[in-house]
Amino acid sequence: MKSSKYYITALSSFTIWGFFSFALKALHDYASLDILFYRVFFCAVLMLVISLVFRQKVLRENYAFFKSLNQKKKREVVVVTLLGGLLLTGNWFFFIYAINHISVKAGSLAYLVCPILTTVLAYFILHEKLNRWQWAAVALSAFSCSLLSIGHVTDLLYSLIIAISYALYLVSQRKSTGFDKFLLLTFQILFSSLLLLPFYPTYSADIPSETSFYLMIAVIAIVFTIVPLFMNLYALQGVNSSTMGILLYINPLIGFFIAVFYFKEEITGLQLAAYGLILVAIVMFNKNHIFKSKKEFAAL
Repeated sequence: MKSSKYYITALSSFTIWGFFSFALKALHDYASLDILFYRVFFCAVLMLVISLVFRQKVLRENYAFFKSLNQKKKREVVVVTLLGGLLLTGNWFFFIYAINHISVKAGSLAYLVCPILTTVLAYFILHEKLNRWQWAAVALSAFSCSLLSIGHVTDLLYSLIIAISYALYLVSQRKSTGFDKFLLLTFQILFSSLLLLPFYPTYSADIPSETSFYLMIAVIAIVFTIVPLFMNLYALQGVNSSTMGILLYINPLIGFFIAVFYFKEEITGLQLAAYGLILVAIVMFNKNHIFKSKKEFAAL
């Protein structure tokens, strides 16, 4: 049952992200860059305050641990952390742009392609092992995504950019061990804010005056950024990158149903069949864990 808490955490984080389109659509009239600027800046300030005021002991312990590492390990930790911040920045911008200016389904398609890329990258980079059922699930997922991309080349292009950035983030963060996950995430978002800060004076619009804008940014920062990202990093302690990649399908599946039944985006029989195949692929990939969990539950 020990690993179940990591699965539940991963599932919960991706379920939260599945409803992200509601928050983004509420800010449809604002530029994608402005949403990104305020989202990142709000997260950076909030997380920095939490770390400096409420987590001073954790800061001291992690700093002492960092000092105890050799130079090679220090460089590795710094590179992986900063790379994570860079990948998150790119992923967020293109996802916000796709949702508000392409389609909600384009954002969903990105996180349908992402699990396949994550699984393949984890296999080649981290040498994570996959059994025959899992490889069959990956193949079925790839086939389903190819069906969804028919006639939607623009959607596919943005989806690939979004997917590659987050797949690389998941794989790279699997290597981050020994440090407090919230603290690592704080440094990544601080780095992201420093990357964006020089562009703010030139590319931002007038400072929004509507209270609703700042309330929604706060919701995006806390509910759809800090909480699920921290849950992701926590889950990676007990769930490998390949499995995290496949569980990521929960996000676009929810996004797909929201796009069709709430935002009334057009759906074809081919797309419906493709999403059905993806559901089958999720069960296939997690077959061992699903049936193991059932046995453990029956034994209680």
